[in-house]
Amino acid sequence: MTNSLSPMRYKRLGTAGLKVSQFGFGSWVTFGRQVDTGLAKEQMAAAFEAGVNFFDNAEVYSDGQSETIMGRAIRDLGWKRHEYVISTKLFWGIHEGVVNMKNTLNRKYLMQAIDASLERLGLDFVDLLYCHRPDPETPIEETVYAMSDIVASGKALYWGTSEWSAEEIRAAWEIADKRNLRKPVVEQPQYNLIHRARVEVEYARLYEDLGIGLTTWSPLASGILTGKYVDGIPEGSRASLSGYGFITKQASDAALIEKVRAFVAIAREAETSPAKLALAWTASNPKVSSVILGASSVAQLEENLGALEVLDRLTPELCARIEGVFA
Repeated sequence: MTNSLSPMRYKRLGTAGLKVSQFGFGSWVTFGRQVDTGLAKEQMAAAFEAGVNFFDNAEVYSDGQSETIMGRAIRDLGWKRHEYVISTKLFWGIHEGVVNMKNTLNRKYLMQAIDASLERLGLDFVDLLYCHRPDPETPIEETVYAMSDIVASGKALYWGTSEWSAEEIRAAWEIADKRNLRKPVVEQPQYNLIHRARVEVEYARLYEDLGIGLTTWSPLASGILTGKYVDGIPEGSRASLSGYGFITKQASDAALIEKVRAFVAIAREAETSPAKLALAWTASNPKVSSVILGASSVAQLEENLGALEVLDRLTPELCARIEGVFA
């Protein structure tokens, strides 16, 4: 890691006391598919050296392999448990054909899934535990009680949600408040220049009313905002991987690609890369606690962390030009 990066900044997770690095590092898509334990260790070491203290994972990523890879990397690096914040997420499950263990937030699944995740990670607890998606078939009250009990047991320190509606988050928070249970403190939504409505409009009341923090994913819209798809889909990119058709669809959207072309031009005029500019724009939202970065190489991670320097160059005029493209 070079020493030219701007210092990392740390923000509270909403109104919770926990502080997370403004940029985190996540394993979605890459760990277990594009990244093995050796490269994962190099990436995590580089992120840690740059000041990243938040590392994000999920049970479903590579069917549990991602948690195993991250856990091994942490042990090999010899990190002390108090030096980092780690999260995982539960919902989809990894046991095919087993009733009660797939696409659910019922109590049985949650209580067993957290134990399995901790075993793969090689940890006694995670700092953050997310309900990876809402479960319309399980009463929210059952899920809230289970998540509160997991926190009470010490297997997680805080809990939250990912891609829940504002109505569902508020319902969970109010149940916990009335029952004197542990409340959700964080939501993990997609947020970038293309996907904005949920964070900026739907959740607008939650920040002040409930003190919810945000750890956002896909700040580059799975690479769309880097400009690498303006001339087609490169071999080896996420859009070329099986199971990621939604990325391929966006990369083939002519109107969207034209907007990206305009954004790339703005980045060049600002003497930075479109990736850094898009990341800095996302991190500049005061409601965002941490922006989760993904990378398939150490060089790509270093490039993305360069967005720290661009944050200080986001003038009102530059932001207005970006808004003009993606309004």
